[in-house]
Amino acid sequence: MNQERISLEEETIRICQDLIRIPSVNFGEGKGDESAIAAYVVDALAQVGITADVYESAPNRVNVIARISGSDSSRPGLVLHGHIDVVPADAKDWSVDPFSGEIKDGFIWGRGAVDMKNVDAMILAIVRKWKREGYVPPRDIVLAFFADEEAGSEYGSRFMTAKHPEVFAGCTEAVSEVGGFSITVKNGKRLYFIETAQKGIHWIKLTAKGNAGHGSMINNDNAVTALSEAVAKIGKHIWPQRYTKTIKSLFTHVAKATGNKYDESDFRPLLDELGPAKRMFGATLQNTANPTMLNSGYKANVIPQSASAVVDGRFLPGYEDEFNQTIREIVGPDIEIETITRDISLEVDFSGDLVEAMIQALMAEDPDAIAVPYLMSGGTDNKALSELGIVGYGFAPLKLPADLDFMALFHGVDERVPLDGLKCGVHMMERFLKNC
Repeated sequence: MNQERISLEEETIRICQDLIRIPSVNFGEGKGDESAIAAYVVDALAQVGITADVYESAPNRVNVIARISGSDSSRPGLVLHGHIDVVPADAKDWSVDPFSGEIKDGFIWGRGAVDMKNVDAMILAIVRKWKREGYVPPRDIVLAFFADEEAGSEYGSRFMTAKHPEVFAGCTEAVSEVGGFSITVKNGKRLYFIETAQKGIHWIKLTAKGNAGHGSMINNDNAVTALSEAVAKIGKHIWPQRYTKTIKSLFTHVAKATGNKYDESDFRPLLDELGPAKRMFGATLQNTANPTMLNSGYKANVIPQSASAVVDGRFLPGYEDEFNQTIREIVGPDIEIETITRDISLEVDFSGDLVEAMIQALMAEDPDAIAVPYLMSGGTDNKALSELGIVGYGFAPLKLPADLDFMALFHGVDERVPLDGLKCGVHMMERFLKNC
């Protein structure tokens, strides 16, 4: 292995550790602070002569943008983006300090190691290397390090696309997190999952109203009872299977790679080939609605006048209307439904020059790589960029151990990223960026 490859790997690991050690925790409801980590990013770029601009959407809510000129600036540009906030971590639940960036058992441990400071580190290490070498990419690249992705992006990508769309001028495509990771299926083949679609979000608040009264009395208009019945129905509802074009393409590839039958009437048997990740992939075969919060009452012997609940709803591309109509039918006419958060679904084709560059980058570092598209059960900042007409993909490559339950590490206890996977991934990412 040549020294150039080793140096890129070592710098990626070092930067990843540095980023984890900056606790850029996003508690939601506007309570976050990306100022310190944004300052680190600005300094890391400035050290090699890359000028970055800082955009503060609120006190301590900071976004960083830099543009790297390509050899052909007449070509449409690429947005290469990552978020720099993380979800909270309770140290008492962890095997290590969640903000230590400790290297242990062949992994970097810490909050953000997977989501997504490992990718931020890849980006920084690659562009720093290019600047030192004098390398110029084939087209303009806008580097975007967003705030607030973990709480709806209001202070991050949503702010930037609404208030500063000019920084993305000329860009038509974007690449970011949760794609390009590998899963080893039962026959030993490695599939690399490129994110080409995302479910939409509809978080709703349900409110039931009734007659307040003494807890010792008979009350046939009890808000808590009405709400509980509605919530239970939602939680137990069996949603129909709905297969989007991305799902059909995914399982065509899975069936071919595993030698299993492709049966478009039911893809669930093929889920078993995906190991523990089938929990996430199973959620992409249908709409979902999970009750997550309940609120009612203030004293044991008082029947409250109202009761409320929050439901986390996710809908497939093309099935938002079905989702909303079904929720209304389930809860009935007497329960109020209020939208808390709503965001679009996305779906793009698994084809074209950008996708081909991803596939070639994967195979150059792992000749056995099989690239497949997938639909993500959550969402990324690509949704905000899509409103500017920018087509986004999830491609943050990692070659993962066959026995690693990768999806469980997102927001999980003992979040960690394998060193070997990160080393391979940064070379895949650089190859892609040089040829896209």
